[in-house]
Amino acid sequence: MCGWGLLLLCGLLPGAAAGGSGRTFPHRTLLDSEGKYWLGWGQRGSRLAFRLEVRTAGYVGFGFSPTGAMAAADIVVGGVAHGRPYLQDYFTNANRELKKDVQQDYHLEYAMENSTHTIIEFTRELHTCDTNDKSITDSTVRVIWAYHHEDAGEAGPKYHDSNRGTKSLRLLNPEKASMLSTALPYFDLVNQDVPIPNKDTTYWCQMFKIPLFQEKHHVIKIEPVIQRGHESLIHHILLYQCSSNFNDSILDSGHECYHPNMPDAFLTCETVIFAWAIGGEGFSYPPHVGLSLGTPLDPHYVLLEVHYDNPTYEEGLIDNSGLRLFHTLDIRRYDAGVIEAGLWVSLFHTIPPGMPEFRSEGHCALECLEEALEAEKPSGIHVFAVLLHAHLAGRGIRLRHFRKGKEMKLLAYDDDFDFNFQEFQYLKDEQTILPGDNLITECRYNTKDRAEMTWGGLSTRSEMCLSYLLYYPRINLTRCASIPDIMEQLQFIGVKEIYRPVTTWPFIIKSPKQYKNLSFMDAMNKFKWTKKEGLSFNKLVLSLPVNVRCSKTDNAEWSIQGMTALPPDIERPYRAEPLVCGTSSSSSLHRAFSLQVLVCLTLLCGVLSTKCL
Repeated sequence: MCGWGLLLLCGLLPGAAAGGSGRTFPHRTLLDSEGKYWLGWGQRGSRLAFRLEVRTAGYVGFGFSPTGAMAAADIVVGGVAHGRPYLQDYFTNANRELKKDVQQDYHLEYAMENSTHTIIEFTRELHTCDTNDKSITDSTVRVIWAYHHEDAGEAGPKYHDSNRGTKSLRLLNPEKASMLSTALPYFDLVNQDVPIPNKDTTYWCQMFKIPLFQEKHHVIKIEPVIQRGHESLIHHILLYQCSSNFNDSILDSGHECYHPNMPDAFLTCETVIFAWAIGGEGFSYPPHVGLSLGTPLDPHYVLLEVHYDNPTYEEGLIDNSGLRLFHTLDIRRYDAGVIEAGLWVSLFHTIPPGMPEFRSEGHCALECLEEALEAEKPSGIHVFAVLLHAHLAGRGIRLRHFRKGKEMKLLAYDDDFDFNFQEFQYLKDEQTILPGDNLITECRYNTKDRAEMTWGGLSTRSEMCLSYLLYYPRINLTRCASIPDIMEQLQFIGVKEIYRPVTTWPFIIKSPKQYKNLSFMDAMNKFKWTKKEGLSFNKLVLSLPVNVRCSKTDNAEWSIQGMTALPPDIERPYRAEPLVCGTSSSSSLHRAFSLQVLVCLTLLCGVLSTKCL
């Protein structure tokens, strides 16, 4: 049984599965590409119940893996042999050797076999306290699956050949209260015959005019429209509200984003109103919330930004992908908003090579939230979903929430981040953000296989560390982010002086001699990074002053300045799950952290700003 893999789902497919046992499974997804292997599941207290429907009269296998491969996996094998059902708990070691688990933690509830299909229903605890089992948390889970036309015998299951696969899922995603009508009106915002350049990363921007509504509508569902065969090409899609009115001629053609010849009108589109990333499915708003359209405060023009990831430099690709927005006149109680929080997308976000783990932080400062919320909603806003976003080096992301020096419950986390599976996490319970709270988006990276620095940037081989918070009621805040000071990062590698005034980008080093006339990027790459140096650098970066951004929907900035904050003790990260087999931990505040007001130098502004890279 080699080559299995595991994955976790954050969205829910319509149509709950009902088993022959009479039980229902509110979540259901197809695991293979041929329609032969269906998985249904649902939480029952501290247990998770599963239903496997597989087109075989032999055994079916299912499990969890840290990487989606066979090594160190937690596996269950079941079937019906000679009219008798069986279910066996297995695990594999680092060498992918299959062994029967002494502690059998999967419990068979129902089994059925006919001439074409086998159906197995079983349960297990989320946390079994068995070292051979994988705990099931809110993080991404890589599920692995396999089947064979023969049942497992005394010697165990036979090798499954190509009848196996892997998929990322989020198994503990909350259940949807109700399904939406399939007859809802909708409109599409999709690209038309966009030629994809034969380069690894392209951001394509197209402006659209929202349909003219005579009265207020609410968008209550948004789903991706991905051209068939382009599922791995479309990395993510952002939808921005534009702040100005334009001549409709701007709608005629799209343009590559962040390009010197990009239309100036595109620069007014700063406010994110929706985000989708690879692996995600459609998103439905809660019953009391909708995205408002049709009022003077709502978008009249929007910008669709599509990130194309083409690492093989394939030529001749033409794309017609985008978003579909379902809307209704049945107005809901609250208007939804989006806040982009985390690390400003910038070259000043630096990650050394060869690091098995490196941590970056983006701060949504308490002064920003205090000013923006006090001005409009002193009673706070309510977060109901979060999208966590990083690129290929990302291994884990946490959105941490603090109030008056105390760490609150995590807003969202994914300790097993999968670059190919990113979508909004519905919060089990809405969480309130009050004036004076502060948020930290914390990202873990692995650069062991990289020989040069990893920089913050747009390419999937560059990095990001962002959280998109969906909340209500809508306020005048669209971005709350930070970036560490660059000069102290350069001092770490021995840089003493740069050429001033700054007239080129990237700026140039003046001294010492070994870095003279090198760009700051070349200097960082020239430094001989070791794991020890990388750890020391990480400690420094987490203590540096940061430049902050606190943006309104019209691209203006809130007037925060001269700020000082006390962030949490990040040397002991918050534990997301209680230690059910041991003790619990707590965090404290002890490290002073000064925040600098952003000084947006003319030459550097384009690099510090998310939308000007």
